[in-house]
Amino acid sequence: MTALRPERESEAPYGEQAYGEQGGFEQWHGAQAQGAPGVPYGPIDEETVALRIADLSPERTGHGRSISASDASSASSATGTPTGGRAARRKAAKGRHGRHGAAGAAEESAESAENAAPGAGAPLSRVEARRRQRANKPGPAVVASRAIGEVFITTGVLMLLFVTYQLWWTNVRAHAQAGSEASQLQNDWASGKRAPGEFSPGQGFAILHIPKLDVVAPIAEGVSNKKVLDKGMVGHYSEGALKTAMPDAKTGNFALAAHRNTHGEPFRYINQLKPGDEVVVETQTTYYVYKMTKTLPVTAPSNTSVIDPIPKGSGFTKPGRYITLTTCTPEFTSKYRLIVWGKMVEERPRSKGKPDALIE
Repeated sequence: MTALRPERESEAPYGEQAYGEQGGFEQWHGAQAQGAPGVPYGPIDEETVALRIADLSPERTGHGRSISASDASSASSATGTPTGGRAARRKAAKGRHGRHGAAGAAEESAESAENAAPGAGAPLSRVEARRRQRANKPGPAVVASRAIGEVFITTGVLMLLFVTYQLWWTNVRAHAQAGSEASQLQNDWASGKRAPGEFSPGQGFAILHIPKLDVVAPIAEGVSNKKVLDKGMVGHYSEGALKTAMPDAKTGNFALAAHRNTHGEPFRYINQLKPGDEVVVETQTTYYVYKMTKTLPVTAPSNTSVIDPIPKGSGFTKPGRYITLTTCTPEFTSKYRLIVWGKMVEERPRSKGKPDALIE
């Protein structure tokens, strides 16, 4: 019978024979480890025993006894593990970490968010983040192309400003200067401050009227760009080999020059003049009326014979009282010259009033 005793003991319910001489607790612990029937839990885990105690309920104990709140609190205090659910555990964690711990956690969270790949759930490591940052930097070719593009844009803007200055602002300024000079000239004539005779370079002495083109511009001595033409005035060829006659001369060619484009452009449309169109030169004492006779559309700038006393190519064959208008052509260039000739048909003193060409 003794050989069969251990078998009976293993099959017998837990009682006196089940615990034996080693004591009740030791025998109960061993039985729990072996998964004996009637024992509510498996092997005891020392690290999680507090959690198991905190979660015990009357149903799971099997003995109909629940753990009181004071017992759970004591167990939680002894092990340092919070009870009462997730909110209580978070509060306890904040208390353990303190302010510095919370700041550190926040920094780690921010760093993880920074290193997170776009569109990906998992954050990137620092090495991977730096690698991606370097990969996103533009290469030398991109930088060079951007620099060249900026240069082109800047150049384009500067060219646009220059064109605006040349085609618009120079005209505005030249019209203002020419209008002021013409008004001053009229006032000086009325007050007797200017006497007929020789004039210094750049000095205004007459006013040119082209009724068909609605042109009224002062005439000054010389054909200097800076002193005369760029101010919107008409220049008289009066120096050196290019010196021509004045309007009051009994014979000769009164030759004039002006800009066709920019700086007031008083001669822009003289190519539209036809034979018979009138041009009037007004001086302090007299109106000189000319009628256009012929146009030379293109000639070289060096062809000075067009302003001779008997202009070559004009059709005039003998000395007379002529006028010659010269300007650049084609428009917006100075490659060639456009020439218009005319012949005086009337000399009218100012005391007799304006000629018919100036009466509307």
